[in-house]
Amino acid sequence: MVNLADALEKEGISAFRFDFCGNGESEGSFQFGNYFDEVGDLRSVVDYFAGSNRSTITVLGHSKGGDVVLLYASKYHDIPAVVNLSGRYDLKRGIEERFGKDILERLKKDGYIDVKTKNGEVEYRVTEESMKERLNTDMHEACLLVDASCRLLTVHGSADEVIPLEDAKEFAKILPNHQLKIIEGANHGYSSHQDELVSVVLPFLKEMCATR
Repeated sequence: MVNLADALEKEGISAFRFDFCGNGESEGSFQFGNYFDEVGDLRSVVDYFAGSNRSTITVLGHSKGGDVVLLYASKYHDIPAVVNLSGRYDLKRGIEERFGKDILERLKKDGYIDVKTKNGEVEYRVTEESMKERLNTDMHEACLLVDASCRLLTVHGSADEVIPLEDAKEFAKILPNHQLKIIEGANHGYSSHQDELVSVVLPFLKEMCATR
């Protein structure tokens, strides 16, 4: 995100980065799932700039943020373009790999689990309610609600070790007005492919700015 924002600044395009509530430098407690609350966070940012006579051309998110920007576009139809970097299409996937095959039984029994650091400190809590919210968040249905005039770009690394490339291809099948760009060899964080990521996203954003 930092490198993309720097690249935009060099092109004279303003970019605003923020952490969702409970993440990074933002206040609040981290919540597992919490997709629609984060859509609300994004809405607050868009509204803030609208109130300052600044129009938002594009919303861009990585990983879970990719899902959040798509969910935003499915609910609000005031953004001309969306960039989804390595978002997950099937939110039912990845749960057992992350928490164990018996996660749903443990949540049903105890109501929550605590995810701990290597030092044994509680990093965050997963509740049965928050897990249900994730499992009931249907990205397929959300994509069907995105306005056909909204331009969409999905970028995914071919070597993504967290979210499989197949998820990006599923987005490409259903989203209207959509481009899919695959960065060969890139992992989930584009660790060794930052320049390639900028080279894919920057022309799309420059074109959007030029047409506004």
